[in-house]
Amino acid sequence: MTQNNKVVIFLGPPGAGKGTQAARLATEQNLVQLSTGDILRDHVARDTELGRQVKPILDAGHLVPDDILIALIRDRLAGMEPVRVIFDGFPRTTAQAEALDVLLEELGAPASAVPLLEVPDQVLIDRIVDRGRQAAERGEKVRSDDNEETARRRQQVYREQTQPLIDYYAARGHLYTVNGVGSMDEVYSRITQGMK
Repeated sequence: MTQNNKVVIFLGPPGAGKGTQAARLATEQNLVQLSTGDILRDHVARDTELGRQVKPILDAGHLVPDDILIALIRDRLAGMEPVRVIFDGFPRTTAQAEALDVLLEELGAPASAVPLLEVPDQVLIDRIVDRGRQAAERGEKVRSDDNEETARRRQQVYREQTQPLIDYYAARGHLYTVNGVGSMDEVYSRITQGMK
């Protein structure tokens, strides 16, 4: 493993603040933030072939097929030396985690840390709905998934399909839990304290 490789995988339900905290960590520790959601939304916005394929899946609050996501990640990591990345919102299933582990091992850059942001469900839903409301007030485009109905469905999908990741990464000794309620600075401090 190259000495400077660093792979951080943020876990937590939609609305937990993974994106915000990952962006700050990326800036302060010279890491590339990879959000599969952002990559996919960019394709939708640009109306690419992939974007047209995944838009109905995203709008319905469902998960994009693993093979598409792994191909996107392989493409983004190709040629990166050292591998210094934060995964924000990926993997979401044990199958994705296993595929990502294989890819990272190939690159000689196994996961370094897996912080799990924990936030109560109603707080998460309120945050997501508020994010949409604030975007609308600023005259910005509101994400199609920033509404209460989709937010509740995404929480259910998270619990059913993503929860096993906690056991997966805990068994590998990478997982640590972080209280995701509090100021951005408080949560960030908890995340960095938990890193090895």
